[in-house]
Amino acid sequence: MGANGQLMPAPVLTPSSDVIAKAVAILRSGGLVAMPTETVYGLAADAANPEAVAAIYRVKERPVFNPLIAHLASPEAVFEQGDFSPAAKALANAFWPGPLTLVVNAVPATTVCDLARAGLDGHVLERRCRVGGAAVTEPIPLASPAAGPAAGAGAAEPPG
Repeated sequence: MGANGQLMPAPVLTPSSDVIAKAVAILRSGGLVAMPTETVYGLAADAANPEAVAAIYRVKERPVFNPLIAHLASPEAVFEQGDFSPAAKALANAFWPGPLTLVVNAVPATTVCDLARAGLDGHVLERRCRVGGAAVTEPIPLASPAAGPAAGAGAAEPPG
């Protein structure tokens, strides 16, 4: 969104190493990037950057009590963010890479910011594999909900 609250046009680019490098630079600077994933088009921000995560909530009009999925580049990176039971680790090892999302408790040293977790003790975590067919190995944890409008957009309170 522009400074006046209007939507701004964005270029549609074919994934390549140059395009991914540009997207990574945008993410590192606190910007948002729309990207295709295995299952949906996502709106991504650096999950460790509270200002960038706040921009996702603002742009999508997503309630801040609704946590975002954190996508990480490798199983090891995901396992460093949360407290995985043996069963959760077995599921991850069996089904990643792939569209498996796990909810686990955050570890104290997590780099995913509180806002991305909606202030909860837990994480919603995925291992990202490919973005538009290109492997992404950058160590940035991505907060990335579906790019479409948030369900319940504009809600101020959690459902009761």
